[in-house]
Amino acid sequence: MNEVWLEIVALAHDLLVWTQALCLTGELAKAEPKRVRYQLLHVAVRLAFSGRRARLHLQNTWPWAQELLAAFQKLQTLAPLTS
Repeated sequence: MNEVWLEIVALAHDLLVWTQALCLTGELAKAEPKRVRYQLLHVAVRLAFSGRRARLHLQNTWPWAQELLAAFQKLQTLAPLTS
């Protein structure tokens, strides 16, 4: 069980680091994981489905909503991997 837990924690850390490297700019690109979790991953959103598309509705009053929106937009511009 401890090995599985360790693998999950390592995977979560890797995902956070890759997110910072690929999607974030400025201070958040170099921030500690705790700050990134607090500012971006704890945002209140509403997931809505319309016409087979999922949309995230961000809370406008969230102080870091623009940074999260910019990260999603940058993620969409990344070229997909080709085999």
